[in-house]
Amino acid sequence: MATKASRTAARIMMAPAVILLLGWMLVPLIMTLWFSFRNYLPLRGGDLGFAGFDNYVRFVTSSAFWPAVMATMIIVVGTLVITVVLGVLLALLLDQPMWGQGIVRILVIAPFFVMPTVSGLVWKNMFLDSVNGLFAHIARFIGATPVEWMIEAPFFSIILIVSWQWLPFATLILLTAIQSLDSEQLEAAEIDGAPKIKRFWYIIVPHLGRAITVVILIQTIFLLSIFAEIYVTTAGAFGSKTLTYLIFQRVLESQNVGLGSAGGVYAIILANIVAIFLMRIVGKNLDS
Repeated sequence: MATKASRTAARIMMAPAVILLLGWMLVPLIMTLWFSFRNYLPLRGGDLGFAGFDNYVRFVTSSAFWPAVMATMIIVVGTLVITVVLGVLLALLLDQPMWGQGIVRILVIAPFFVMPTVSGLVWKNMFLDSVNGLFAHIARFIGATPVEWMIEAPFFSIILIVSWQWLPFATLILLTAIQSLDSEQLEAAEIDGAPKIKRFWYIIVPHLGRAITVVILIQTIFLLSIFAEIYVTTAGAFGSKTLTYLIFQRVLESQNVGLGSAGGVYAIILANIVAIFLMRIVGKNLDS
């Protein structure tokens, strides 16, 4: 049993790490809040004084704000649908005994370790390019006209690239959940004559409920800040400008740090609203 002295010693030893962690989180947040209330233009006079809520009003009333929020939601929802559905199917496949199972699992998980900029450039130039891309060669081989993916289907292209990156993560979590399923339940259902579809829908899917909510929660938090894939593919053109990319444009391209900081605060608020909503769903699933 821990004594009062040992607990005090533990707190003292943990204090430097806690202080460093708090500083790591709070200092950027405080600076963002500070600049969001300032007219700070680095190349046009520097700090021009207090702006009040003008930056917040200008950012949210901008014609690009709501389209950026909508683009963010489309990419997040599209990626979640693809990664969850294909993640379940891949997890079921990888759970089956096969030759070279370990190698196959490594290959499936490998895309998760590729940097976003690298995967974006690879997909853009090797697969989606309308002249030399793999899809263009396949289209010409079957007599069809190659598609300008980044122009004609920017959302589909970005969702495809991001899903390819996050599918291994979803697969790994769901595979772990499937392997924890009691095989006696499936065997009993099979003996009772239940077809595979019903065994999947009434036994496997409910068992995966918690894992799916965890996947959705973690991926949503990260996908709300998607940037690199858009930067190296469409550069925010053709309606693919997300909230994060809009903030980047305001800060670096327009050199308006105050306006971009206000956008950053909006992004933080949006991310926290979504996270709280999803955390409640996760909590209900864990309690059930």
